[in-house]
Amino acid sequence: MTKRQSIYVEGFGHKNPIPAACRLGQFVTSGIVFGLDPATGTPAPTLEEQCALMFRHIRTIMEAAGGSTDDIIKLTVWMVDRTQRPAVNKEWLEMFPDPATRPARQTMMAELDGGKLVQCDFMAVIGA
Repeated sequence: MTKRQSIYVEGFGHKNPIPAACRLGQFVTSGIVFGLDPATGTPAPTLEEQCALMFRHIRTIMEAAGGSTDDIIKLTVWMVDRTQRPAVNKEWLEMFPDPATRPARQTMMAELDGGKLVQCDFMAVIGA
């Protein structure tokens, strides 16, 4: 029987006792991933910087789970202002340049706290 494994990442964490992600067998699902600066633990000052950090954290979390961003099958993004999706799209296209192999994505509007302008979560299947 496969045991659930909590994934923790140095420089990225939650204030509550929550791992960055969880792996069960081939499946990985993240908690909420923010664009927090690992040095300060606070959101980066601009949406563009928050997006860059958020996607960097996605990569780091997937590596800690034993996979890569190629294993991601769905990304859900919440933004304070969805009209500013070009900032997300820039990082999205860098991480997933091939339109034939991109994961699914949904972007929704949300009220976020503490200076956060964007956040996401993702699902992945490793070794499928």
